Amino acid sequence: MENTQSAPQETPAEQGLTAIVFPGMGPCNFADVGRYMVLDRYARRRLAEADEALGYPVLQRFRATDHEYSEATQIAFLINSVALADRAVDAMGLDPDLCVGPSFGQKAATAFVGSLPFGDVVRMTAELARCEEEFFATEYSDVITQSFVRTSEERTKEILAEMEARGEWYEISGYLDDDFYFVSVRESSLDFFKSRIRDAGGYSMYSMRPPVHARAFSALRRKAEDEVFSRYDIAAPRLPVIADQNGTTVTDADAMRTMLLDTFDQPINWPDVVSALRRGGVTDLWFTGADNLFHRLDCTTKNFRVTAVTPKTALRPEK
Repeated sequence: MENTQSAPQETPAEQGLTAIVFPGMGPCNFADVGRYMVLDRYARRRLAEADEALGYPVLQRFRATDHEYSEATQIAFLINSVALADRAVDAMGLDPDLCVGPSFGQKAATAFVGSLPFGDVVRMTAELARCEEEFFATEYSDVITQSFVRTSEERTKEILAEMEARGEWYEISGYLDDDFYFVSVRESSLDFFKSRIRDAGGYSMYSMRPPVHARAFSALRRKAEDEVFSRYDIAAPRLPVIADQNGTTVTDADAMRTMLLDTFDQPINWPDVVSALRRGGVTDLWFTGADNLFHRLDCTTKNFRVTAVTPKTALRPEK
């Protein structure tokens, strides 16, 4: 396993730079965010833009779906993330110095920094959803990405060594914190894997299908590049973006395109992002989106002042 130590755990005392963070996609359904999308003026505006870009009513399709990673669900998550950023900038005074978009959050980040117009990002997101669905219908169709926490790096290494000794396939798909990982495994291995996590005192959180961020998915990367990205002219970001795979700073068009493609076959590394932000003088993070993960991680809360702008907070009466 790679070195995933987080940045020094010090809550900032003085104001430094501010970064906006578009969270990765978690469970999202109409019951949780539908009211926000109907009532919030920023969400309604972005929803109208998405409807025009796609030529169909997103909210209607989102309401009808029961698949948490369907095309309509992904579009809804994207709309809400960007609309909440609109609110943060327009109504709350946010003026970020840097931008981060771990995992699915890269898409909203791409729109926010102007590397693609919002309508293009909406179309690209829909096309990528179809591309991934086609790929996983025939390739790695039995693979699941499992998230788990409270498992030390040493114990995680031991569990993965057991998997290897048994001839079980796995890929590390994400380093979230010192004791928090994403690992992709075959469905036939999942029960054993989860039992070993439990035996180690860890806690299995949720299983993701389709799976994400594994080096084995290089064919998906090529498919996405050929069939989707080839049709879009990705521009340089208007403010620096921190790549979620390794914490490097993205400032030009080629690096932005590479970061977006890396998401298919490179694991995310949030502690590397945290370290890069700290080195860059960032003290405040604003999370805009329905995030139940990144803004709560220990390496986040111990290193930054955190503001979460979510569909729930957006509907609270203004003081």
